[in-house]
Amino acid sequence: MNEQTGANIILGVTGSIAAYKAPSILRGLMERGHRVRVVMTVAAQQFVHPTTFRALCGHPVITALFPPNSQVELRHVELADWVDALAIAPCTANFIGKAANGLADDILSCAWMACDCPKLIAPAMNDRMWASPPVQTNCETLRLQTGVHFIGPVEGGLASGKQAIGRLAPVSEIVDAIHSVVTG
Repeated sequence: MNEQTGANIILGVTGSIAAYKAPSILRGLMERGHRVRVVMTVAAQQFVHPTTFRALCGHPVITALFPPNSQVELRHVELADWVDALAIAPCTANFIGKAANGLADDILSCAWMACDCPKLIAPAMNDRMWASPPVQTNCETLRLQTGVHFIGPVEGGLASGKQAIGRLAPVSEIVDAIHSVVTG
């Protein structure tokens, strides 16, 4: 990838209340010249509808491992062949656990396992979830893997009303981090 032509990026969106910020991340990446495909978990679709992302990027949003009437049988492998970087933003405790433990039971976790490109995780969750020993152990497992980068979380207002660590990093920081990874 060279900076003038942009990179192929998968934006994975998981079921955090912060999912409403993901369209801004998509926009920021596209403004920098990157081609972005969005992959959403079922839970993410409870917060933001796939149509929002399709309208912004002009491509179908990938929401299922085996969608009905699909011409592509191994969508996660096709994505892995196409992508230069995979960013999960926001990233839930559930997805962190799947990624750290090699679980692949939906399109996003299968794509994560199939991709050998740089991967970025922008966690967003309740402060007690973030601080829990299992989540911290899973994060440490991922940090030890080559090519996995964390962006946040940061301290700020949470959905619970508390001010604590667990808030999604600012959109501009996430976009800057992804751009930096793909442009070297």
